[in-house]
Amino acid sequence: MSEVPHYVLYEHAVGYALMKVKEFEDAGLIVQEVDASIADVSKFCGVVKLAAFDPFKNTEAALENANAISEGLAHPDLINFLESSLPKKKKKLLLGVNDSKLAGSLTEADLGIQLIFGGVVTEILRGVRVHFAHLAKDLPHHSLAKAQLSLGHSYSRGKVKFDVHRVDNMVIQSIALLDQLDKDINLFGMRIREWYSYHFPELFKLVPDQYKYARLAVAILDRNKISENENIHAEITEIVEDEDKATEILEAARTSMGMDISEMDLANIERFASRVASLTEYRQQLHEYIKDRMNSCAPSLSALIGEQVGARLISHAGSLTNLAKYPASTVQILGAEKALFRALKTRSATPKYGLLFHSSFIGRASAKNKGRISRFLANKCTIASRIDCFSEVPVPTFGEFLKGQVEERLKYFETGEIPQKNIDVMAKAQDEAKTVQEKVLKKRKKAARS
Repeated sequence: MSEVPHYVLYEHAVGYALMKVKEFEDAGLIVQEVDASIADVSKFCGVVKLAAFDPFKNTEAALENANAISEGLAHPDLINFLESSLPKKKKKLLLGVNDSKLAGSLTEADLGIQLIFGGVVTEILRGVRVHFAHLAKDLPHHSLAKAQLSLGHSYSRGKVKFDVHRVDNMVIQSIALLDQLDKDINLFGMRIREWYSYHFPELFKLVPDQYKYARLAVAILDRNKISENENIHAEITEIVEDEDKATEILEAARTSMGMDISEMDLANIERFASRVASLTEYRQQLHEYIKDRMNSCAPSLSALIGEQVGARLISHAGSLTNLAKYPASTVQILGAEKALFRALKTRSATPKYGLLFHSSFIGRASAKNKGRISRFLANKCTIASRIDCFSEVPVPTFGEFLKGQVEERLKYFETGEIPQKNIDVMAKAQDEAKTVQEKVLKKRKKAARS
């Protein structure tokens, strides 16, 4: 903005301040003067003066106003302050604010003033921020610092509480850890197979499962001493869950062509195999934890596409709130950004799906219908994520009905059977969801009493 504001609004932890700006013919002159006077308090006070100040009543009011400003909303306290403090006779009054969203909210409040932001306003507010303690002489300096610290703690506490309540940040960390564990278990499983195959190579083909192989390596260990363990057959049967397979493994151990290795090597193999087995067990526990967390923060999304795919969508978006803000077209190709930009660069066909490819619906659709079902599924995922994000009591009911709609759409592609109307399905879902929500609220009240 090239115009110079008559007043600028400054938001501080202790209250709202209205600063009167010296009149200049050219905006370039004020920018130069502000820049030159930043280091000198007396010079800056000649450019900007405190016209009015409205302190917050208490810390709760300060936090409420800070939350409103962070969202770009004009709080009633701010509107009342501006109405009472700004001169009413002046025809064209320019007020500078720091945020474009706040400027929009104040414009909607119809205060009869023109609002500007950026450019000159930013430079003036930078100086006000540095010299506010001198501009507001009546306020003691220690109270300004204490107010900032108190408001900072309250604001951060509110944000952390919000995150803990939604628990989507726990889901993001957990799904990232699950993906890393899958890679590590696969790598370590192959390493233990190669290592133990020097001693017992036949076991490699007999047991393809990584977890069972690691447990068998610990149970058998030295195949030359297998006859000394009377319970070895029962242990192997418990691991492989097949008595015939256990007998086959024992026969292979007795007639194996593997080399003999030292006790030290066997001890290291045992330790490593135990770690691989424990990692696999922890991976299963983590998977159950993700299911539990997803059912608490995004039950509809989980019911629609499963916990893992839903968690990956939330992780890729950054949060459940971000995912809820995305349009269906973005959700459809979420995770396929590289392929999309490559296609746009080479002017080839754009990808039909990203992370949604891992959903069972895409795999069940025929080749010509994969793109159509992915668009439909992305649309339903967007609806489910918005319901989960903005519901006071999220329940899986809507997700179950949305899943039914996707199933019907698959049948329509295959057989031509007309699915139910969306309005009818959602009406049924809403009625059932109300009943489920009432039950959940009753359980919460009982738990709170006990």
